[in-house]
Amino acid sequence: MAFIRKRRLERELYSKQRFSLLLLNLEEYYFEQHTANHIKNKGCRDERKFRGSLKICSKSIIFEPDDNIQPIIKIPLRDCISIKAPEDNAAKNPFTQDTSGGISVVCNQVFLIKERNIIAPYKTVRGRTEHLFQLDVAGKLGDVVQTLHQLYRASCLDKMGDQAAMITAILQSRLARTSFDKNRFQSISETLHMECKAEMVTPLVTNPGHVCVTDANLYFQPLNGYPKPVVQITLQNVRRIYKRRHGLMPLGLEVFCTENDLCSDIYLKFYNYQDRDELYFLIATYIENHITEHTAESYMLQWQRGHISNYQYLLHLNNLADRSCNDLSQYPVFPWIIADYSSSVLDLTKPETFRDLSKPIGALNKERLDRLLTRYQEMPEPKFMYGSHYSSPGYVLFYLVRVAPEYMLCLQNGKFDHADRTFNSLAETWKNCLDGATDFKELIPEFYENDSSFLVNSLKLDLGKRQGGKMVDDVELPPWASGPDDFLRKSREALESQYVSEHLHEWIDIIFGYKQKGTEAVAAHNVFHPLTYEGGVDLNRAITGIAVTCNGSSVFTTSQDSTLKMFSKESKKIQRSVSFSNMALSSCLILPGDTTVISSSWDNHIYFYSIAFGRQQDILMGHDDAVSQICWRDGRLYSASWDSTVKVWHCAPGETLGSKKHHFELLAELEHEVSVNTINLNAANTILVSGTKEGTISVWDVTTATALHQLPCHSGTVFDAAFSPDSRHLLSTGEDCCFKVIDVQTGMVISSVTTEEPQRCFKWDGNTILSGSQSGELLIWDLLGGKVTERLKGHTGAVMSMWMNEQCNSVITGGEDKQIVFWKLQY
Repeated sequence: MAFIRKRRLERELYSKQRFSLLLLNLEEYYFEQHTANHIKNKGCRDERKFRGSLKICSKSIIFEPDDNIQPIIKIPLRDCISIKAPEDNAAKNPFTQDTSGGISVVCNQVFLIKERNIIAPYKTVRGRTEHLFQLDVAGKLGDVVQTLHQLYRASCLDKMGDQAAMITAILQSRLARTSFDKNRFQSISETLHMECKAEMVTPLVTNPGHVCVTDANLYFQPLNGYPKPVVQITLQNVRRIYKRRHGLMPLGLEVFCTENDLCSDIYLKFYNYQDRDELYFLIATYIENHITEHTAESYMLQWQRGHISNYQYLLHLNNLADRSCNDLSQYPVFPWIIADYSSSVLDLTKPETFRDLSKPIGALNKERLDRLLTRYQEMPEPKFMYGSHYSSPGYVLFYLVRVAPEYMLCLQNGKFDHADRTFNSLAETWKNCLDGATDFKELIPEFYENDSSFLVNSLKLDLGKRQGGKMVDDVELPPWASGPDDFLRKSREALESQYVSEHLHEWIDIIFGYKQKGTEAVAAHNVFHPLTYEGGVDLNRAITGIAVTCNGSSVFTTSQDSTLKMFSKESKKIQRSVSFSNMALSSCLILPGDTTVISSSWDNHIYFYSIAFGRQQDILMGHDDAVSQICWRDGRLYSASWDSTVKVWHCAPGETLGSKKHHFELLAELEHEVSVNTINLNAANTILVSGTKEGTISVWDVTTATALHQLPCHSGTVFDAAFSPDSRHLLSTGEDCCFKVIDVQTGMVISSVTTEEPQRCFKWDGNTILSGSQSGELLIWDLLGGKVTERLKGHTGAVMSMWMNEQCNSVITGGEDKQIVFWKLQY
């Protein structure tokens, strides 16, 4: 099994090291390491020194102790307050003379990883702490501190693009000052043909360095010497070579020393396509069987003649379609074949044993398909049937979490998924793919190979406890499988069966062939969200947030096209349009005094914009995933995020002229199990409600940062939630087409009203509700009677956001149709 075998080899080669590139953030680089001591409780009776390695990374400082009992310490640079080398003559020098080479790092947050060498979710330690590191080589102190200061400045830049640009400049400068060490050549008689800069790609991470091609070997030398000084590929052993897209750019190259394996020997990403093409030409002309002979047509002929198996044919098609085990966003995709997970005997002679290969996963259940088609027909352009894809990094690691737990922790910011959403059972997973509203995933090649370790929790990972109280352990197999190996054997038999051989071409047409796009895709019910297609990104969509100045003269909106727009209420025209990042903005509000607009973004940031001076005033890098909504009350900012937290910040404003930045202090962090979609506060600002993407409503005491109630109210995403004026009741709405009324004191659901369609947002006075619907109507509800009393035609797409004044007679709505509508209500 390609992925598992490669990971196992890496563990065997580097078993003495707990550090790996997976401890870095996505798109972070590891620059250098230094042998050092971590000094705890300096100057106290219980002072202790821990020997280890200090890693300097582009976004963090990582200390790996030699003692496996001690945790790895990760300090994000953005959370640092100061980084300095204390001078010997300082009045309060924490170092004595024998600790020259010392670095003091003061920070607000650290992560503790692999304590007692156990793979587990990262522990977060919040609050101001100081960490003292003593380098073995004191002469390197100045360079290390200078590097850290440079990287710290990059982490403090306002825009993510500016941060990335500065880090890239630092990286390219380092690469330019170094070159490939020719002493690493296997033979002194080798002739150098080419040398250039590149990055070695492995799942979720890349490692920069230098590439060399000689007349005998391909070499890659990592800039940081990790995981080993040089990687060598003998050209004589190369069997296949593929050009790859990486990050949708034609910069990748993958080299194989095997004929029938998904596991490549090296995957390289270059900084320009000329270097990539030159290296491809050098290797391709060397190998005996030129790659152009291996076309889709040649493989198809071999398959039709029975020279290669169904498995081998799918393997080759995945390779030709740019899918690689080194790229989780383009991981090889294989079909669900078996549809029977309940029988005691698997009968491969019956057609009903098999999945219908002529249809995508989303079209297998007619009842679900009918619902999706109804939504599709009512949807504005660009239309799609499926909001999620059949393959994604999350889905790959869903299947492989038991053998690749560190990849899951890397992808999910140091956390495993919720126990009930983990890969627990084949039957459950298949049922969810058939019935689930958002689950359309296919399988991965590991299901048709011969290594069953991904089905067994051999690492004894603590993956949590399910709702019924059962701990997550091995994957539950169907009755017809006597064990994991038997399950894989029968799955392979099913893949190579006569039925599948006769129908596999139908699935290939959907995934790799002419039914991927256009009218054929529509006819095959095979249309996915535009963001899943290359070149299909169009963020000029739904208005997501509305804020109005106190005098009512100006209206601000945020939208998925990443812009904050300012409208004149009088002229109904746009006066300003400001872009903060290249990702969608999710909500906005105006601070008291009408001087500053705050907007939240999918790029994890919160932006402060000065209305008076027309420029970005400040930025808060507050979350590890998209910020979904923000609220402001009495000098406190409340932010909800897809990173499963709600954070409470004290915000001291900058000077009037905007020359100084705001000061932010994290007061509380409210932890959730899943992504938080919406938040709201009661009138007294003492109680907060949060709604998640999985339908849970949580009620929090803000003063103590404790949960009062956590209620599974909705069967899908909670769109909106708000308290009644007297704070006694709570109203919520979700994608399950329900309004729920909750008693705040007891946490009981005291009323439930079913709606014709989802209501995306609402305002209410405790009795009457004004809601914005999925179809674009505004509805006025009598809550006690549970019925609609008035319908108002508004938008041609869903009503995504709503603002109402204190007098409840002026309303502004923003829609999926890119329009804002002004309303005067009369009761």
